[in-house]
Amino acid sequence: MGANISNGYDFGGSAMNKGLVVPSDGSSANNGRVIVSNGSSSNTGRVISFHSSSKWKIHFEASKLTSNLMVIDFTASWCGPCRYMEPAMNEFAAMYTDVEFIKIDVDELEDVAQEFGVLVLPTFMLIKKGKEVDKLVGANKEGLRKKIEKHRA
Repeated sequence: MGANISNGYDFGGSAMNKGLVVPSDGSSANNGRVIVSNGSSSNTGRVISFHSSSKWKIHFEASKLTSNLMVIDFTASWCGPCRYMEPAMNEFAAMYTDVEFIKIDVDELEDVAQEFGVLVLPTFMLIKKGKEVDKLVGANKEGLRKKIEKHRA
């Protein structure tokens, strides 16, 4: 389980230049928010992607009023393990409709990633009532599924 430290690729001050680590263990829109759907026309089974820190903060504050589990996927477009986990996030969103799935690109919302202390990609934060209840670092589909199962009740 080694890790690649991204240091030679420049996105003009992106998170890659801020010391983020992408594990390489071989395991398996501009309005501020984009809903990535699994193809269903209902509101269930979706991953919500935020592109505005202010819209994210409003959403996060509102989520504190519910006891539902929120899974935040901290990701980046250049991150191979993150791309590997994307189908799993969509699958889990379809499977666990009582759980809210959020996708945050660390290059777009660097301040949010810093606020949550994200240093490695992918990082999955499991949140209830605004508090972190669990965390998974790395591309581990089964590990994420187990954590979702554990905390969704």
